[in-house]
Amino acid sequence: MTDATASCSLAELLICAASECWRDDGEVLATGIGVVPRLAASLAMLSSNPDLLMTDSEAFMVAEPVPLGARNGYVPKFDSWMGFSRIFDNVWGGRRHALVGPTQIDRFGQANISCIGDYARPKAQMLGVRGFPGNSISHANSFFVPAHSRRVFVEGEVDMVASVGYNPARLARGWSLDDIDIRLIVTDLCVLDFGGPQRQMRVRSLHPGVELAQVLDNTSFDLALPAQIATTAMPSAAQLEILQRLDPHNLRARQLKDNPPALRSAEGARP
Repeated sequence: MTDATASCSLAELLICAASECWRDDGEVLATGIGVVPRLAASLAMLSSNPDLLMTDSEAFMVAEPVPLGARNGYVPKFDSWMGFSRIFDNVWGGRRHALVGPTQIDRFGQANISCIGDYARPKAQMLGVRGFPGNSISHANSFFVPAHSRRVFVEGEVDMVASVGYNPARLARGWSLDDIDIRLIVTDLCVLDFGGPQRQMRVRSLHPGVELAQVLDNTSFDLALPAQIATTAMPSAAQLEILQRLDPHNLRARQLKDNPPALRSAEGARP
C-alpha cells in the first residue's frame, strides 16, 4: 500500500467500491445520481468497463466522462446525441444500470424516496417516486447509502414503496423475482448484495476497520452472513489518479461529514 492509498478518504473508498457495480455490464448506460455515484460510474468507464456508456448529463453521449464542477476550458468529447426520447427507449429496453440514493430500504430491497410516515399524513414529504417505479422494473439498479443506520435500513416495509424489490406480495401480475435486478448496496460501513438464501440481503464486504457488529447494530432486519466476509479493497494509486482528473475541485471531500479517512479503527469507525 502506497502513502497515497493509505491516506485516502472514505469517500474515495466508497467511490471505488461503487464502481464495481458496472464491472461486468458491458455496453449499458451508466447513471449515477449524486457526486459519489457519478464519480463511481465515471471511474468504471475509465477502468473496469471501457464499454460503458455515459451522457454529459444533458443530451449527448460522451467518449469519456465529463469532470465535475467548473470545466476551466475542458471541452466534452461528444459521441452522439441522446435526448429524452432515446433515454426512455434505453431505460425500457433494460440497457441501463443506475446507482441511486434511497432514503429508506427494507429487507426486500424496496426503496423509498417519497415520504416518511403514513402516506396520508406524512411526517416529511420528499421527492415523490420520480423514476423509481419504471427504473426498478426495467433495468438493473444499485444503491448508495452515505450513513448506514436503522433509519435507512428499516424494519418491516419502507413507508412508501417507490422502487420494486424482492417482495413476492408486491410483484405485478406476470412478473417473477427473476425480473428484479438489484445488484449492490454500498454504504459507509459495508457492501451488501442479495446473494443470501431466497434473495436475502447479504454482507458482501466490510470496509477497513469496521466490525460486523456495527453493521448488524445499524440494520433493522437480519442479514445473511457468508462463512468468510471479505474486506473492501482500498483504492489503488491508479484509481486515485483517475479520481483527481474526474474531480479536480475535490467535491468528493464534501460528501461525508468531516471527510473521514478510509482507514478507521474498529472503535472509531462509527459512534
